Amino acid sequence: MTSRIALICALGACITFSAHAAPVQCIAPAKPGGGMSVTCKLLQQGLQAQQTSVDKDLEVKIRYLPGGIGAVAWNSIVTQRRSEANTLVAFSGGSLMNLAQGKYGRADVDDVRWVAAIGVDYGMIAVRNDSPYKTLRELIDALRQNPAKLTIGTAGTVGSQDWLKVSLLAKQSKIDPKTLRFVALEGGGDAFTALRAGHVQIISGDASEATLHTFDGEIRVLAVLAEKRLPGALAHVPTAIEQGVDVSWPIIRGFYMGPQVSDEAYKRWVHTFDQMMATPEFDRLRVANGLFPMALTGEQLNKYIHKTVENYRKQSDQLGLIR
Repeated sequence: MTSRIALICALGACITFSAHAAPVQCIAPAKPGGGMSVTCKLLQQGLQAQQTSVDKDLEVKIRYLPGGIGAVAWNSIVTQRRSEANTLVAFSGGSLMNLAQGKYGRADVDDVRWVAAIGVDYGMIAVRNDSPYKTLRELIDALRQNPAKLTIGTAGTVGSQDWLKVSLLAKQSKIDPKTLRFVALEGGGDAFTALRAGHVQIISGDASEATLHTFDGEIRVLAVLAEKRLPGALAHVPTAIEQGVDVSWPIIRGFYMGPQVSDEAYKRWVHTFDQMMATPEFDRLRVANGLFPMALTGEQLNKYIHKTVENYRKQSDQLGLIR
């Protein structure tokens, strides 16, 4: 009997996946509710949107593998799952920062195969809706008067993206970041949970994460760290720049694979992402998930990753953050 084939078609081109192969697995290296979750869900939605009525058997399963701010997932891929052709791992600019700072041990940028960047996110600062601080300027004034009074939740420890966002805002406002009280959490989902529970009074996170948590009325986003206001759910939120603090923080989001995935499988995925990201439907899904246009794949992405990690390494070295 002839094996059935699952088809993903975009712009007239079709990519084939055996219907009897293992489901596509997207590993989110954090707990649910954060930016890594958003990245995997966008892949799930994007591939589903490209399937035809010929076969709807292609599954994309999301597996959450938190630990070590991404290190557990990284080590799993480079040591145990090196050749899995249908396993993709979500990454962000924070992952690249961790690589640059040596937080994944002796990991090297060439230990995995970088497949695609599917969008860009931006940093944001949020408080609970019952917080007395209505603007970023009010919050900064409070931190200047008593920097140890408020606790700030961040995904990751000293040197993480979330830590650096607040540190840059503090430096721009003539506040010594060393005087601030940071609480290190595993991911964006944990940060919002801690904020809701009152364990922290401020969180530094990402705009895409905020879009998952602001509709219940419990969270107030004070600023987005972008060059200009973002469309969509956070369109009403002013930028830090608008509020007199010249800080922006773009965050790449995408996927990598194991180092021994065959060239054929790797090229198949690169082509799949190229076709998927060229469609208007994917543009709509990306905006709905709080991300903004950025599309890099294959060698173009690989060059971007190398350059970015090197830049992060230089910045971190200047701040004394390299292990």
